Amino acid sequence: MEPNDALPRFTAPFTAAEARFIGLSADQLKGTAFVQVSHGIYRPAEWDFDLQAAARALSAGSPGAWISHVTAARLHGLVLPPWLADSNELHLSKPRRLPEARRKGIVGHTLVAFPGEVETVGGLKISTRARTWLDMARTLPLRDLVCMGDQLIRIPRPEFENRSEPYATPSALREMLGRHGNLQGIVRAREALELMRIGADSPPETLMRLAMLDAGLPEPELQLTLWTGRGAPSADAGYRARRIALQYDGAHHLDEVQRHSDRRRDKAFEAAGWTVLVFTDTDLADDFERAVQRIRRALRHAWIDPTIASGFASGG
Repeated sequence: MEPNDALPRFTAPFTAAEARFIGLSADQLKGTAFVQVSHGIYRPAEWDFDLQAAARALSAGSPGAWISHVTAARLHGLVLPPWLADSNELHLSKPRRLPEARRKGIVGHTLVAFPGEVETVGGLKISTRARTWLDMARTLPLRDLVCMGDQLIRIPRPEFENRSEPYATPSALREMLGRHGNLQGIVRAREALELMRIGADSPPETLMRLAMLDAGLPEPELQLTLWTGRGAPSADAGYRARRIALQYDGAHHLDEVQRHSDRRRDKAFEAAGWTVLVFTDTDLADDFERAVQRIRRALRHAWIDPTIASGFASGG
């Protein structure tokens, strides 16, 4: 057998077919330089785990199957709760016509996927973001599913994100749910869709809104601008009829440049007669309980603009 330094070099997991293509023999694959991680899939013995590389090899070695569930969510960059955000589980889905996925260390699923629900990205066959959201409905608590859904439907800022269209629309998600009436988690997915709103730029903003609704407060307007037109200061949420602006300033707002921008934004609202309530990670940590109390007090004492407040409920 050849010494290890004479073997062709792999820096990531690979399939048996890829090994044969570069001339590795079966005996060489059984040597100390490589580890068989699953049927037909190997990795270098000294390889440090990388989810993208592991998923690519699994996808290449599983014709007809696709990467799904939490693996797909992580690779797509979808928001996940802390207990799943660093998950290295490998989830593989197959259509019913193929045998169930039975691989060591792999979580297999047998699912029905319609056209447009699975895509190929950089050679990796993976469920789309929208279908991944649906698959995660059986695992995620409702509020986390709403956070992920809000991420899908938010309108991106092309200057920052290099895209101008949302990952999904509420109507497209509703159509998808209609195709999967018997899927596990479908009831939770329907409930989440009804709670999702376009305009939440971060999970904390979604969680704050859900806490407000749970407390019986009126639903706020999202991405509320002080005036119409370019350059208008905006609030994450608020009540125009009550002139109340709600801002969630997360960790990145501690940057001095960002703090200066935030102060200028808030002063513009205050100069126009608005009450500005700013919330932080401290409010997130207590599930926005104190935030809800502050918003409730502000609503009780706020002036109401009669020209736009018709039918506005105080929320107690």
